[in-house]
Amino acid sequence: MYNSKITGLGYYVPDNVVTNNDLSKIMDTNDAWIQERTGIQERRHVVRGEDTTTTMGVKAAKIAIERSGVDKNDIDFIVFATLSPDYYFPGPGVLVQRDLGLKTVGALDVRNQCSGFVYAISVADQFIKTGMYKNILVIGSEVHSTGLDMTTRGRGVSVIFGDGAGAAVLSREEDTSKGILSTHLHSEGEHAEELALIAPGMGKRWVTDIIEDNNPDDTSYLPHMNGQFVFKNAVVRFSEVINEGLKANNLTPADIDMLVPHQANLRISQFIQQKFKLSDDQVYNNIMKYGNTTAASIPIALTEAWEQGKVKEGDTVVLAAFGSGFTWGSAIIKW
Repeated sequence: MYNSKITGLGYYVPDNVVTNNDLSKIMDTNDAWIQERTGIQERRHVVRGEDTTTTMGVKAAKIAIERSGVDKNDIDFIVFATLSPDYYFPGPGVLVQRDLGLKTVGALDVRNQCSGFVYAISVADQFIKTGMYKNILVIGSEVHSTGLDMTTRGRGVSVIFGDGAGAAVLSREEDTSKGILSTHLHSEGEHAEELALIAPGMGKRWVTDIIEDNNPDDTSYLPHMNGQFVFKNAVVRFSEVINEGLKANNLTPADIDMLVPHQANLRISQFIQQKFKLSDDQVYNNIMKYGNTTAASIPIALTEAWEQGKVKEGDTVVLAAFGSGFTWGSAIIKW
């Protein structure tokens, strides 16, 4: 039995910065309103025709592979987490294999929204633990901006989300006291519709019906979120899954050197920080700059924390996420 170790990290975000003041020019909102509710000051949006979910994932992956010291030809498998693929099919995993010029390795797409990267890390970890693969490329990438209702009607959702990508290379580690110690995954489909998007043409509503109706008030194909309900569930599930991971490894909150939570809402992160009595130096947040980038948020934040020297060898690092599904999960890592 082996462990998997993160040997390389990278991220990419578009150059196009969209501030809260920029949004106030196209919808009834303002900087104070957004910051009070989410902590977000700005986010990045792609420029159409320049970046896609796949191209951003490839850019992040190139950085992660270079930093890992692993030759790209030694990548055995790809796991790509996203809710916003370039195409409904094929998925972006195979496009990454093509664009990076990798061998004809397997490529798996994970559709677990905000928990996507933790789920993807867990999948990759199991493949490495069993000895099936040695080096796995894991990507989380999202383009939200092109599918949001950028009007006052959609402001409750649209001000939150941004675009970006993060990537990690997981490699075999024979010292089982290092690397990913454990991962913990959960779901609760009872509340699936509280944070959801009904994809046109995928069983609920056909694209041809929408075009025929041509109803400007039709919001059936736009994201829906019951914000307060999601918040209440998130703080409970975050706490539970972090505690589950700590307990499985005979650790306590005092042993956490760095918590990297999914960047859903700064208020959620602050609530969890206070509950676990962690200092500002023990939690990394960057939602202020990037908004909620769903499956990309944890790898972007983890990469930034590592680049800034906030994650060091021997540290106990905890990743935790909660999102649509509902799904939630955690990963406990000895760096």
